[in-house]
Amino acid sequence: MSTIVKTKTKYAASRIGKLPVALPDKVKVTVTDKHVRVEGPLGQLERDFVGVTFEVEPKQVRVHPEQETQTGKALHGLGRSLLNNMVTGVSKGFQRDLDVVGTGFKVEQKGPVLVFTIGFSHPVTFIVPDGVKCDVEKSAKVILRSTDRELIGATAARIRGLRPPEPYKGKGIRYSDEVVRKKAGKSGSK
Repeated sequence: MSTIVKTKTKYAASRIGKLPVALPDKVKVTVTDKHVRVEGPLGQLERDFVGVTFEVEPKQVRVHPEQETQTGKALHGLGRSLLNNMVTGVSKGFQRDLDVVGTGFKVEQKGPVLVFTIGFSHPVTFIVPDGVKCDVEKSAKVILRSTDRELIGATAARIRGLRPPEPYKGKGIRYSDEVVRKKAGKSGSK
């Protein structure tokens, strides 16, 4: 009869987390305990991190896990990705484009409010949150810009959720790079 020997598992560092975050010119990172503040030409972002520590160098920031466990490895990669998104946001910014597709479908901008005519018996209003800049082109395209990747993604998803594209004609609100797979309609019986 064989005996099972349990060995202590050593988790390797996260492949994403090991990569340093490069700091472009005019971007400044300040770390206070678990609070990180990133300032750049487009604005500033702040966030509290869990499970990681930071080593700030002149042109890069390194992220280190606090624990050598599976959870520590996951938080290591997550912390590095979140910090990289903050640095990219304050230096370049993020943009998300949405298309309003359908006969009679349109969008109008009235200050921070978007008014959608998307096939309902009433117009649908959407208030753009603070931190997101919005432009409307040709009453069929919505362009969102922000320094916060999470905020712009959540805002775009909420706008798309007002009228997701349907699979038969493709009408609705979709991301500009989204491909809508269309279904075949019902065929007449003989």
